[in-house]
Amino acid sequence: MRPVIGLTAYVEPARWAAWHTDATLLHTWYPEAVTRCGGIPVLLPPQQDAATELVERVDALILTGGPDIAATMYGQEPHSANDRPRHMRDEFEVALYRTARDEGKPVLGICRGLQVMAVAEGGYLTQHLPDVTDLEHKSASEPFADHLARFMPGSLAHRLLGESLQVNSRHHQAVADPGRLVVTGLAEDDTVEACEAEGASFALGVQWHPEHGGDVRLFQALIAAASS
Repeated sequence: MRPVIGLTAYVEPARWAAWHTDATLLHTWYPEAVTRCGGIPVLLPPQQDAATELVERVDALILTGGPDIAATMYGQEPHSANDRPRHMRDEFEVALYRTARDEGKPVLGICRGLQVMAVAEGGYLTQHLPDVTDLEHKSASEPFADHLARFMPGSLAHRLLGESLQVNSRHHQAVADPGRLVVTGLAEDDTVEACEAEGASFALGVQWHPEHGGDVRLFQALIAAASS
């Protein structure tokens, strides 16, 4: 049987046909990558008191990209450049991640998803990268900014992706302190690009967007871990 992969989703205003209302939505790149690699994608919209039951019903978890995590989640005042807070999504995804770790379910965090992992593990974020680096992590004119990421020998990221990789970024925040996670990837300016949970069979977060483009190695590895 194909493994069921839970993907966290947005709840945002959307317009289609006759409707203009809040909607549960997610870029099709994510479920397409999952199906391409042999999994069954299921969307997990933000909700209260459901993390335990949902994690029991999926074989692996993908924490997807999205808006900034509220700074109050890691005890800071928000930067003026931050997105409007989505408190329910923040709390839901932290609960999902912690439950998945407790249950030993494989986890892949993507962009915001890596940041959720770090916050859930007691870490905190750099709230606005242009304040601390000149390397472009979010393009003003293109969907993504491209730069190099390098990975630590012996890490899961290194085993899956090699020594380095040109990555596609779209974020203005990044992990400053990974908490109980281990940093296993860095950008050219030493911005955190990958973190892993020590002792986990598969708990990896990356700061770029592997769902966009043809490189599905991380999805293949997640689904292989969910199938074992």
